[in-house]
Amino acid sequence: MAANDSTSCVVVDAALIDNETITSKPQPPVQSNRPGEAAIKQQYLLPYIPFQHEEKPAKTGALETINEQTSNVDGHIDGPPKKKRERGMNKNRPRNPNPAGKKKICRRFLQHGSCHFGVNCNFSHDMQTIIDDRLPDVGEVCRNFQVFGKCPYGIACRFGKNHLTEDFENVTKDTFDEYQVKNSLTKELQVELRKKRVSFPRSDEYVEKMKDFHSQGRPLRDIGEYKTSGVVTDEDVIKLRSVEIKKIDFSDKLYLAPLTTVGNLPFRRLCKSLGADITCGEMAMCTNLLQGMQSEWALMKRHPSEDIFGVQLCGSFPDTMSKCAELLQNKIEIDFIDVNVGCPIDLVFNKGAGSALMERSRRFEEIVRGMNYVLDIPVTVKMRTGVHDKKWNALQLIPKIRDWGASLVTLHGRSREQRYTKSADWNYINQCANEALPMPLFGNGDILSFEDVQRHRQETGASGVMIARGGLIKPWIFTEIKEQRHWDISSSERLDIIKDFVNFGLEHWGSDTEGIETTRRFLLEWLSFLYRYIPVGLLERVPQRINERPPPYFGRNDLETLMASNKCEDWIKISEMFLGPVPSDFVFLPKHKANSYAS
Repeated sequence: MAANDSTSCVVVDAALIDNETITSKPQPPVQSNRPGEAAIKQQYLLPYIPFQHEEKPAKTGALETINEQTSNVDGHIDGPPKKKRERGMNKNRPRNPNPAGKKKICRRFLQHGSCHFGVNCNFSHDMQTIIDDRLPDVGEVCRNFQVFGKCPYGIACRFGKNHLTEDFENVTKDTFDEYQVKNSLTKELQVELRKKRVSFPRSDEYVEKMKDFHSQGRPLRDIGEYKTSGVVTDEDVIKLRSVEIKKIDFSDKLYLAPLTTVGNLPFRRLCKSLGADITCGEMAMCTNLLQGMQSEWALMKRHPSEDIFGVQLCGSFPDTMSKCAELLQNKIEIDFIDVNVGCPIDLVFNKGAGSALMERSRRFEEIVRGMNYVLDIPVTVKMRTGVHDKKWNALQLIPKIRDWGASLVTLHGRSREQRYTKSADWNYINQCANEALPMPLFGNGDILSFEDVQRHRQETGASGVMIARGGLIKPWIFTEIKEQRHWDISSSERLDIIKDFVNFGLEHWGSDTEGIETTRRFLLEWLSFLYRYIPVGLLERVPQRINERPPPYFGRNDLETLMASNKCEDWIKISEMFLGPVPSDFVFLPKHKANSYAS
C-alpha cells in the first residue's frame, strides 16, 4: 500500500501497518483537551475510554510482556493513571540472544581473507559453515555496494543478491572507495595504553605545578603565566607562546547536544544533512579512554560531514581529565573538547563527576585550567543551573569558568534534581548570559520550534542554542529554524528521513546480521522519541510544546497513525520495513523512560 501522500512515492508494505486504529464504526464523543495535553483538532482525536477493572488473560512471550510494560507510556487509554510517573532509565533491560545461536563470523576474515588470530580467533573462519548457515536476504540493494562500489561483508551481507554470484563470490566494481570515518582506535595505540607506555608531558607538567602552587598557597591562575626579566611587550608575549589556541566562531550556530545512546554517528550525520552546524560525540568516561576500551573509543568516531566536531569528556580528577584531553588532541581529529558538568545520573554523580562538580568548585577549576593548559583547541563546558532545586549556583560559577579559560559555556535551564520534569528556566539563562560576557553562552532546554529559538534569543543574551530532545523528536527542526517556518512534514517524508538513518547505520555498523541488528536497536531507541512528534496539520495551536503530551489521536493516513503509536510493537513494524523481520525471540525495551511531560 502506498502512503496516502502526494509529496513522496515511498512504498510501504500493507502487511506491516496496523489499520485497526482507524475504523469507520460509530465512536463515542471525543474528549476535550485536558491540562498538560497538546491541542489536537477534534476530528483527529480518538475517543476517551475510561479504564474498567476487569480480568484480562495473562500474556505470554517476551515481546508481549515488554509491550504490556510500555504500551501505556503516556498514561492514558490502556489503564489507570500511574501513581508515580516513570522517570530515568529502564535498568536491567532484556538482551537479545545471539542470532540463531550460531558462532559469529569473523569480520576480519571476510574482509581481508585472513585473520592474524588464526585458530585462536573466537569467531568462525569456516566458509562452508558460513554458507550453510547463511540467513535469507532482507533486501535487494546493498547500501555499501551501491555507495562505495564494494561490500566488505561479502557472503555475510544480508543484501547479498546485489553483489554475490551464484558461487557466493563477492563482486567489486572497477572503481570503488572505502567508507570514510575518522578517529578510530588503532591496535598499536590500544596496546600502548594498556601497557601504560603513552607519555603525557604537558599533563605531568601541569599536575606538578598544581601541587606546588597548592603547597605555596598561590592561586592557580598564575600557572599559565610566563616568567620574564624586564619589560615585556605584547609582541614578546605572542612570540613566547609556540601555538595559539584555535578559535571557533560559535555565535549563531545550531548545536546538536551530545546525546547518550541516541547521539550516535549515523544520527549526527542525519542532523548535519538537515541543518545542524555543530555536533558533539556522546559522553565518554576519561578513565575508559585511557585504558584503551574499544567501546568508549567508538564514541570518538567522526564522519567527514561533521565540519565542527567535538567530544565530551566526563571525569572527576584533573590528572586523568588533562591526560585524556592531551591524548585525544594528539591522536584524533577534533575541534574542541567539552567538559560534562551536567550529567545527573547517580552512577556518575556519586563518583564526583558530572553535575557533582558544580558543588566542588576547587576540583572544577583544576580540571578546566588543566585541560586549557594542555590543549591548543578550545575547552567548553556544559552544565546545569545547580544540583539542588532551590540552591542554583550557575550564576556564580560562570564568571569563574570564563576566567579559568573556557571558550564557551552551555547552560541547561534545569537543576540535577529537576531532571526533565519541569520547564527550563530561560530567565535564569538570561542572567547567566549577562554574567558570562564576553564569553559566549548557549542556552539549552525545551526547544521544539523556530519560534522557541526566536523568543529565547530575543529575551536572553544567549549567543546560540543547543538542541537535545527537540532534535530527537523532530530532527528537521534545524531546517525549520534556518528557514523560519513550521514544516508540516508528511508521513512519507518522515519515512524517507528514517530510511536515511537506516542507510547511514548500515554504512557505519555493517550490512551483515550483526550490523543490521545494531542498526535496528539504535533505530528503535530513536523511535521511542520520534513518535512524540505531532504533525503540524493536526494541531489547533502551533507550535507543539515539548512538555505537552499528545492525547490519543489518529493521523491523516495509516502511516502517520503508525508513526504516532507509543507501542514498541509498532516501532518494530517500522524497523521491519527496512531491515526485515525480527527474530522470533526478539525483545526491545527503550533505554529512556517517558518523563518529558508535565505532571
